[in-house]
Amino acid sequence: MAKKKKAGRQKCSSKPVKLPDDASAEELARLARAMAHPARVRILRLLIDRETCICGEIVAELPLAQSTVSQHLKILKESGMIQGEIDGPKVCYCINTDKLEALKRLIAAL
Repeated sequence: MAKKKKAGRQKCSSKPVKLPDDASAEELARLARAMAHPARVRILRLLIDRETCICGEIVAELPLAQSTVSQHLKILKESGMIQGEIDGPKVCYCINTDKLEALKRLIAAL
């Protein structure tokens, strides 16, 4: 009895594939790692909506301990996705619009 081919499936090619040397892959991977946690995605959304934010306000919006939020902010800052400015005893965070646009372009180019 002959096997039926499933509709819509294409046979995989065994032809070797050469990937281009793409410097943007490293940048995309770095930014994607920074976004790879739901809390960091929520922080970015919060900063995009509010333009600037004080660390205490971010903590109030998330069901996480202050130290955990601080760790997430550190990762986002190291990636360049956000910027932090010391304002007395507080740190004011804002989105880095250039990095956000770069991430959008890199994802669109996939």
